[in-house]
Amino acid sequence: MADKLRLGGMALSNGVLVHGPSAWACAIRTNEGELKVASAHKRYRASDLEGKPLLRGIAKIAEVFALLPQVRRALPQARLPMEKPGVLVAMVASAVTVRVLRGSKLTPAAQELLGGLLALGPAALSLRSGEIAGYHGAEHVSIGTYEHGEVREREHERCGTHLVGPMLATSALGGLLATRAPARFQGPARLAAQLGAVAASTEVFSWMVRNPENPLARALARPGHELQHRLATAEPTHDQLEVAEAALAECLRLEDEHRNQI
Repeated sequence: MADKLRLGGMALSNGVLVHGPSAWACAIRTNEGELKVASAHKRYRASDLEGKPLLRGIAKIAEVFALLPQVRRALPQARLPMEKPGVLVAMVASAVTVRVLRGSKLTPAAQELLGGLLALGPAALSLRSGEIAGYHGAEHVSIGTYEHGEVREREHERCGTHLVGPMLATSALGGLLATRAPARFQGPARLAAQLGAVAASTEVFSWMVRNPENPLARALARPGHELQHRLATAEPTHDQLEVAEAALAECLRLEDEHRNQI
């Protein structure tokens, strides 16, 4: 266990992205059934900020989004979840509804909480559409099996869905504080509040991972657990597992290559 790398991943509509501290690999299944793999060392590494609380959470999220253009250039056939028309429509509808909420007679706290819940809609839709739930399950099985040294189930204790609880709490609190700023400063205040919520929630999430038996950690993880179990993952097929394992193997190969060069 001591030598195991801490890996992350993302399910695509037709494959799996796996990334480690210094490298990434993506494997997809084409429409013709062919397995394709692409990989590279990271240009931007969030691990460089690992010792800096608050900044490291934002850096980790930024790192993943920085990888997506690289993945698309290397594998043009890779289909990202947010590219589906239904997801784009849901994102627009969510944004419009949140704006309507801002002008409603609900209390500021209720506005912020409902706005946070509505923002989850597009993400939930993207995770459930097409084959992505199966690839999400395959991602968890392959990474979890590697990390624990035994065959794991389709749910993973570090899945991003576990950020749901902390994000709802910190976003609602940040948004509520932003409403108290003068009217001309509320736009920047909301932006600062959302960045603060991301930073705070990732720190809370890290604490949850280190203290899984703590009652508060378990309560905060419950929404993410239910989202994984009921919506975000499905039992992967043999073909989906093959794709995930190909991405994992290639990522580990590049990570070993990087360590041997140091």
